[in-house]
Amino acid sequence: MSDGFATRAIHAGQEFDPTTGAVVPPVYLTSTFVQDGVGGLRGGYEYGRSGNPTRNVLQDQLAALEGGIRALSFASGLAAEDAVLRAALRPGDHVVLGNDAYGGTHRLISRIFGAWGVELTTVDFTDADAVRAALSHANTRLVWVETPSNPLMKISDIAALAELAHEAGAIAVVDNTFASPALQRPISLGADLVVHSTTKYLGGHSDVIGGAVVIAPGQEELGEKIAFQQFAVGAVSGPLDAFLTTRGIKTLELRMRQHSANAQAVAEALVGNPAIERVYYPGLPTHPGHELATRQMSGFGGMLSVAVAGGAASARVFAESTRIFQLAESLGGVESLIGYPSEMTHASVKGTPLAVPENIVRLSVGVESVDDLVADVLQALARASA
Repeated sequence: MSDGFATRAIHAGQEFDPTTGAVVPPVYLTSTFVQDGVGGLRGGYEYGRSGNPTRNVLQDQLAALEGGIRALSFASGLAAEDAVLRAALRPGDHVVLGNDAYGGTHRLISRIFGAWGVELTTVDFTDADAVRAALSHANTRLVWVETPSNPLMKISDIAALAELAHEAGAIAVVDNTFASPALQRPISLGADLVVHSTTKYLGGHSDVIGGAVVIAPGQEELGEKIAFQQFAVGAVSGPLDAFLTTRGIKTLELRMRQHSANAQAVAEALVGNPAIERVYYPGLPTHPGHELATRQMSGFGGMLSVAVAGGAASARVFAESTRIFQLAESLGGVESLIGYPSEMTHASVKGTPLAVPENIVRLSVGVESVDDLVADVLQALARASA
């Protein structure tokens, strides 16, 4: 098969049905599988939690796109993260996390695993000395990187952080949700594991919840441990969810190209607007991570955030005044969404080093007509500054 990304996205794991010749593999909506005598499994399938052909199609597709040896699909992004943490950590182990990351990741590590003796340090991943200091902890086991970060769009050097993690005997995990494999391949830069909320850009249509872990070559043993968590704990993606995600992935490259172009246009339209203090988008030359993002990404993505000049009150008015951008949690769908992180996606990190400033508004720029999107944010800003 060609190595082209779009070709892999459309064809990896997508062999036509040998019985009927159907181009799209069937959705196997079954909980169990008949055996040819005790232990005589057809294709290795026995029960829906341990394996399902539709889920395997998605897993093969994800591994091919990220350059991994295998992928594992879960019921949500946090279920995928939980499986990684259960497989890799023991009480007393230490995790280093970026100081701008998804609030749910911080909550999972600090409040769920923290209660079982796992320690957490948050650090600015753009500060190499601070990272080295955090890694000096004797029991550092995981370095958890999110780039671009959520919601302040920080860009972290995956290759450099993976090298530092490996020097400390730790595993480098990269959350690639914001970029997607269409724009960034962390395994090629040294990551050991890649995690996704497949709900976002991979699914791409705001109609399915899911998560995934992709395992890099050389991490076969860890991959087996995560696979055991998938089987034993059971937070698997259902067959219809897997099908919807697979279908979404087939247009990923096209969608990410348009998401990126639209977000660039919206970001540029907001630069210099008196109602905006700062635009956080790595596609802007003024972004501190622009040069790094240019090197390790093939596009800048559809996510951006802004600091609203009028403070929290104006930020709320802005978030509540758009017409095309819909006020909602989540991101990465074809439709544009807007959110107020400090009270929505990141409410759980209030009072922590990850607390989001109250004048920050996050935009997930969709693939609608770009002129309509620009006009929408500008009219909402005019309301916010009135």
